Amino acid sequence: MNSEHTPSPAPRAAERAAPSRLALALPVVALALVGVLLLWAFPRTGADAAQPVGLAHTHQVVPRTAKQQAFHDQMRKLWEDHVTWTRLAIVTFADGSAGFSATAGRLLQNQSDIGVAITPFYGDSGGRRLSALLHDHISIAVEILGAAKVGDTAAFTSAKARWYANANDIADFLAAANPRFWPDSAMRDDMRVHLDQTLAEAAHELAGNYPASVADYEVVHAHILQMADMLSSGIIGAFPSSFR
Repeated sequence: MNSEHTPSPAPRAAERAAPSRLALALPVVALALVGVLLLWAFPRTGADAAQPVGLAHTHQVVPRTAKQQAFHDQMRKLWEDHVTWTRLAIVTFADGSAGFSATAGRLLQNQSDIGVAITPFYGDSGGRRLSALLHDHISIAVEILGAAKVGDTAAFTSAKARWYANANDIADFLAAANPRFWPDSAMRDDMRVHLDQTLAEAAHELAGNYPASVADYEVVHAHILQMADMLSSGIIGAFPSSFR
């Protein structure tokens, strides 16, 4: 009687093994996706991989007056905030920190602040348009992080494509606003470099390679300062009477 109602050891072992295999599978898939993320972050090889392009194709106005210098410094602060709060968002997201929500909120505020900074030159509609594009830039980046963390390849691929398309939209908007100082090819190149560098930073952070992630941020920071200088220079060059 007892033997008829006693489950055999084999099914119990299989039941225990199935959840274990599932628990192990998700991190493996996620790590594989992080590897793909790194490959996408470094699409170029050799000497070209170390040479960001775009910035060399624009001529810049050197700040000479107090107003020009103040605007130059304002743009640097705004874009430094952009990459600094992006990094903090990446780190808090990767760690599952309760601070992510507040950090993401501050990062989104930065995108509004950048739009406000160009409003005196390109009007309310121009400022709102840039802020909206930059909000999408951040929102899609969060989708990429989420997909990479859980190993959702389809969601990751979709978000990554939309992220680079959004970067082109940002570049095209800026080029249309100031084609003399911000040619479209240069703006697209610089936005792509910014995304490539940020992807590398996120991939290393998610993979737990923290020294590489820190080194990536240094590269991101240097590049964004060059971009900020190009943007402030372009506005100073296009609106000289505003800085007399």
